[in-house]
Order: sequence, then C-alpha cells, then structure tokens
Amino acid sequence: MTSVLIVDDDLLVRTGLRAILGAAPDLTVAGEAADGSEVVEAAVRLRPDVVLMDVRMPRLDGIQATRLLLARFTADPPRVLVVTTFANDEYVYEALQAGASGFLLKRARPEQIVEAVRVVARGDSLLFPAAIKKLAAAYARPDGGPAGAGLTAREAEVLTLMADGLSNVEIAGRLVLGVETIKTHVRNVLAKLGVRDRTQAVVVAYKSGFISP
Repeated sequence: MTSVLIVDDDLLVRTGLRAILGAAPDLTVAGEAADGSEVVEAAVRLRPDVVLMDVRMPRLDGIQATRLLLARFTADPPRVLVVTTFANDEYVYEALQAGASGFLLKRARPEQIVEAVRVVARGDSLLFPAAIKKLAAAYARPDGGPAGAGLTAREAEVLTLMADGLSNVEIAGRLVLGVETIKTHVRNVLAKLGVRDRTQAVVVAYKSGFISP
C-alpha cells in the first residue's frame, strides 16, 4: 500500500484528489496540507511514501516546500510528485531541480493520476520523459558539470536510456543484460551523480550537457 500526502491550497482540488486516490486499491491518502509551509510537519507526522505537491501556493510554493522536505528527510525521504496547471512552466523545471521525482497536470484523467503516483512510488522508470526533455530544452542552462565524467561506458549508456524513459526491464532487453545487472548500474549512476532517483539523474545529465535535450 502506497500512502500519499496531498498538498494544495484549493479545498476542491484536495477533495477531488482524495476521492481519486482513495478509490485505488493499492493507494491510501495519509492526509492533506493546505500550503507548502505545512508540508514538513505533516510529512514528519504522517510518513507518506509520495507527496502530491501543488507548485503554486500563497505562503510557500511547491519548489521551496520540496527543498525543505528533502532537507528534513536526509534518509529515505518521500517522493514528490508536483501538480501543475501548465506543463511547459519554468516553475515545474525548478521543482524537478529542487528534487521532485516527476510532475502531473491538474487536468490529467483520474487513471493518469493514479498511475503517476504508482510510477513515482516504484521509482523504476521516468514519468513523462518527453515532457522533461522539453522542459530541459527550454530552461536548462548547461554548466559543463561532471555528470558523465565518472561513469563507465556502460553506466553512461544506461543513463542515456533512463533519459529516454526506459524501465529497468526495458533497458535490460535493449542491452541484452539481466535486470539485476541493470539495477546495479542504475544504483552506481545515482551514487556517482550524488542523486536519489532517476529523475534527478536525468536533470543533472541535461544540466551538465552530458545529454542534449
């Protein structure tokens, strides 16, 4: 069972998301927060697996709330799924840079919302890779960082396939390797880049210019 904390300043939105997520047999709503300023306290108390985070809130936006949340949970933090009105929004890219594991449009269908939470909770594939690529093309400022410098040739290949949105199973099939071997390569990539999940690895790869969007 995956537990979710819903964070949005709009009561109607929170109510709708609670109904959608609560109807899924493998998801449960741990609680709600009406502003980013309430996120850390709620997450400490409720220990959700996923935080469904609105980007724009009046007192503390989702970007700052994500930073504070991940700074508070230095070990095994919840995954943040940003909810936004517009896909091509610099706020969304900033949220991904801040540590969010993915983003979701508010106009998404109920089944898309449920599946997005599942994907982010599993962490074995990238949510909407084409959209992240488009955001990186619009807002990433390559800094020439060392994203690929310490990677082996195989790890670099795995990172490129991760950016294309392939899951561990799909990467294994593409490279004709075992799934456990791919999982090891992914763990090594994350460790060498100093990031906690695939989304952050891909964001770093775009920002450094190692992968061109």
